[in-house]
Amino acid sequence: MFDRQFTLRLARAHHEHGWDRILFAYGSGSPDPAQVAALVAGQVEGIQLLLAHRPNVSYPTFALKTFATLDQISGGRLTVHFITGGNDREQAREGDRLSKDRRYGRTREYIQIVKKGWTSRTPFSHEGEHYRFDDFLSDVFPVQQPRPLVSFGGSSPAAYAAGGAEADIYCLWGEPLAQTAEQIAAVRSAALASGRRDLPRFQVAFRPVIAPTEEKAWEKAARTLEAIKSRGASSRRLPAGHAPENAGSQRLVAIAAGGDRYDRALWTPTAAATGGAGNSTALVGTPETVAQALLDYYDLGVEILSARGYDLLEDAVDFGRHVIPIVREEVAKRDREREAAESRQYPATSLAGR
Repeated sequence: MFDRQFTLRLARAHHEHGWDRILFAYGSGSPDPAQVAALVAGQVEGIQLLLAHRPNVSYPTFALKTFATLDQISGGRLTVHFITGGNDREQAREGDRLSKDRRYGRTREYIQIVKKGWTSRTPFSHEGEHYRFDDFLSDVFPVQQPRPLVSFGGSSPAAYAAGGAEADIYCLWGEPLAQTAEQIAAVRSAALASGRRDLPRFQVAFRPVIAPTEEKAWEKAARTLEAIKSRGASSRRLPAGHAPENAGSQRLVAIAAGGDRYDRALWTPTAAATGGAGNSTALVGTPETVAQALLDYYDLGVEILSARGYDLLEDAVDFGRHVIPIVREEVAKRDREREAAESRQYPATSLAGR
């Protein structure tokens, strides 16, 4: 179901309360996210657009023109998030029968074509495992130069190889700090093995549960969990008793089985209740506690912090009012301290000529 007015209200709430960008998600039965993003781009100035896209749903030459057009409409505000797909049943709903590891190979080839189509000013041909075409040249190019950023996610060796080679931003679901550090190291290793000189930036996603006091936050978390359980099958991507197919969800389920709470504020029963359905681990506490928990990930090397509340509108407003300002202030402080330390370690020199 698509509600135009609510969509614009939600987008404006994010923009007005300090969020940098919003995700336009993809599902087999959901509204077309590219068209929704175009609507928001024309009505809400300034907010960045993160467009989710599955490579199985369109040919890459068609998709890259869609993306370039949307970047033009938005004045250069687009990032594209490529979803390989971790659930065979969901993929089959739109006719995709490839195995998961082969899907990662297809995504990698797809991204390579999209990048080339965005930047090539002369016709080019392609003959790969999944796509073949001759003498293609787009008539529309992105505003962003040389191209928009590419975002990617996954937690298997095949995902690390594909995303490590192609992604500008590598996205992870919220895991304990130790496991997140392991994943960052694995992606960086895969990126270097692919021959890259640069390395992807990292994003981690959470479901925040905040309240004015710790006690009220945990009471709210308990109510949230009960609401998830009461929805039953509608809150799960797979029927109860079925193990998830994708490595990311498997990791979340295993982490939840190992304990309810980790580190400063990470809470896992929401992941257990949904069978590890996507971004499902919570950060629970006061705004200060949740902000400090996010900063722990920043200190680990995560540059992009993603959050989605259980009440999309009200939680977006609360998080923007009470958490984002703390995070921004502390990040700026850390960056200043880092720059000062680097300047002391590597003092500037001056050269004078005669």
